[in-house]
Amino acid sequence: MIPEDLRYTDQHEWVREVEPGLVRVGITDHAQQALGDVVFVQLPEAGASMARGAVAGEVESTKSVSEIFAPLAGEVAAVNEALGEHPELVNSAPYGDGWLFDLRTTDDDRSGLIDAAGYRSLTESG
Repeated sequence: MIPEDLRYTDQHEWVREVEPGLVRVGITDHAQQALGDVVFVQLPEAGASMARGAVAGEVESTKSVSEIFAPLAGEVAAVNEALGEHPELVNSAPYGDGWLFDLRTTDDDRSGLIDAAGYRSLTESG
């Protein structure tokens, strides 16, 4: 499942434009399947500044721990508080209720993000 309306990173995060200058970030269905059952999510704090590619948090599963990276530079506008009590939402709804954080971007350069076809190619080849 790779929604066509999203943009992706090669680190398996997805990006959805919520409004101009504000994006929502999560991990892809491919990533959550590779991780297995998610048991803990460490998110950045609201108000934190993020550089593109900076570590923004971690997702811990029964198999491993994986870092989450900021897909763009900006300030964390909100985090998904529900994941504190229900980290399994990352597995059950990676593109919905399992979102991670919102980022108010300070960087309009989307050139590092890939479209659905590019992400599909990335996951099929790797």
